[in-house]
Amino acid sequence: MPLKQAVTRVEEQQYELFRRTTRELGTTPADALRMFIYAFNSHRGFPYEVRSLQPVDVEPFTNEADATRFATTLSLEAINAQRRNLDFT
Repeated sequence: MPLKQAVTRVEEQQYELFRRTTRELGTTPADALRMFIYAFNSHRGFPYEVRSLQPVDVEPFTNEADATRFATTLSLEAINAQRRNLDFT
């Protein structure tokens, strides 16, 4: 199977800590990134919980019809607002 290279940039201090930690664990930065990619793909997302530090005050829609109605209304309002801002003269 052909291989692709994954490249990223991080602050020097973070990289040095990463390099030191991988060495202490008996691996390399490249192998640690490879393991992360495989775990990410296997979990179909982050292999750990990801959450916001800011509280999110959002309630889910009770059903798909409510969600569709909300999205339709919001998009129509945005379109109408844009039309009002356009000058056709």
